[in-house]
Amino acid sequence: MNLSPRTRMRLLGLLPLIFFLAQAVHYWRINQLGHMLWMCNIGNLLLAMGLFLDKTRVVRLAAIWMIPGLLVWFIYVVLAWGIFLTSTLAHVGGFAVAMIALRKYGMDRTAWRWALGWYLMVQLFSRFVTPAELNVNLAHTIQPGWERTFESYLTFWITLTLIGVVVLWSSGLLLWSIWPASTANRSGGGAPV
Repeated sequence: MNLSPRTRMRLLGLLPLIFFLAQAVHYWRINQLGHMLWMCNIGNLLLAMGLFLDKTRVVRLAAIWMIPGLLVWFIYVVLAWGIFLTSTLAHVGGFAVAMIALRKYGMDRTAWRWALGWYLMVQLFSRFVTPAELNVNLAHTIQPGWERTFESYLTFWITLTLIGVVVLWSSGLLLWSIWPASTANRSGGGAPV
């Protein structure tokens, strides 16, 4: 089969879509669909859309989020609860697909800003549409275990956001150092064929 590079990238987009849908089925079964808005879960949907629509900027911002998503998942899910198939697919699989996509699209030095903006939008949306007890994207309250460190949710949120800026900037810089975007591929539109 002789497929064009664009068609191969669009087909690659099926994988994060499958990972997202597998997580959706899991959360639907346990009646906790609000968890689908966690950055790592929604990031797979975003990555799939970026690949399907050939949107470089969208692929880049989803890819940047795969790094902190993988680390947070390992610390707060794997170490605490163990490994689950759909969760592993969403985190490890999403990370792998994003890295494959970046080999083609490359990373620019400003994509971390878009990733931060995306996070702030999703966190605000999570605050309005998800149950407070799920605390999706830490949009409602201080992460359990950190109550003694922070006097208020506002202090926690500001600290978390500042840490997010550093982590997203560092992740973007790391990815840019490995796969810098070519001059022809720096825009937010589609990649050249």
